[in-house]
Amino acid sequence: MSLVELGVQNLRCLQTAELSLHPDINLILGPNGSGKTSLLEAIYLLGRGRSFRTRHTERLIRHGADRVQVVGRTDGATPRALGLAFDRLTGTSARLDRHPVQSLADLSEAFPVQVIDPGIHRLVEEGPTYRRRWLDWGVFHVEPGFVANWIAFSRALRQRNAALKLGQDPSPWDAELIRLGELITLARERTLTAAAPYWQHSIEALLQRPVALSFFRGWSQEHSLTEALAAAAARDRLRGGTTTGPQRFDVHLRADGVAAREVLSRGQQKLLGAALALAMARLVSEGGRQPPTLLLDDPAAELDQAHTEALVQELRSVKGQMIVTALREQDFHFGVPDRRFHVEQGHVKQL
Repeated sequence: MSLVELGVQNLRCLQTAELSLHPDINLILGPNGSGKTSLLEAIYLLGRGRSFRTRHTERLIRHGADRVQVVGRTDGATPRALGLAFDRLTGTSARLDRHPVQSLADLSEAFPVQVIDPGIHRLVEEGPTYRRRWLDWGVFHVEPGFVANWIAFSRALRQRNAALKLGQDPSPWDAELIRLGELITLARERTLTAAAPYWQHSIEALLQRPVALSFFRGWSQEHSLTEALAAAAARDRLRGGTTTGPQRFDVHLRADGVAAREVLSRGQQKLLGAALALAMARLVSEGGRQPPTLLLDDPAAELDQAHTEALVQELRSVKGQMIVTALREQDFHFGVPDRRFHVEQGHVKQL
């Protein structure tokens, strides 16, 4: 399934844009600041319900406007119509096949999308939030019931934390927190195990040096979650929140026995982040319901020719649609694109 139609209104510098996309390789050309990345951001919004560039959705709205809107249509045996809007007054709303969605996860299920952008190194360099988000996207697509369990767990966690902040007994929420937390953790572990062969392949192709991937469940491997919560009871009361559990899950990346972020250059961190994204995209493509659309924002940036060629070869081996941005034709390394677009000063035209 691919995105074949895209409509954008009032997203950053884009006042209006309408694109008819190809199911295979699409190239978006244009100078810096023209709106190329904003188009990728619009597509990402349709599949994730949020931006990959900012946590503050209101920043997406074009200056002078009150509302940003993105709509799209996928192809395949069962075409889907998707829409997402953010209004300064009413907040976020989303539709699938012209009906309001119960959760933004409905968009992700209908249209899986993965991005590799110049900030992909954050998967390596920054905190566990980025790595949990990377992992949970894959878990969502290959583990039925994961989202429902996560939503229920988050609700129980909020209630437990509220009790702790008020100085009340949090134990009424422990049984549900433990039951759901263990289900979530098992789903994550199964997904990491399933992704391991794809991970090893991408690491060998891109980085050409060993990087070990392991994980921290959010509590000690030597104890059950029941035991961990009991051991952390005094600390939780002191801090007014739950300090152990799957909400603290992290993926550890180590090169030469130390944290990868401490020994890898920025370019190497980008390749490592790309390997993570590619591994999960392959897992979803082969073990999920449909191949994801890959959004590639200037993928050759900060890479030499040899590593660019290796990355391109890996990307071409992934099934699914690709939408690639580049400053110039010579910066595009995927051969002849199936469709080309040019963006300048917020205006988009097909070439």
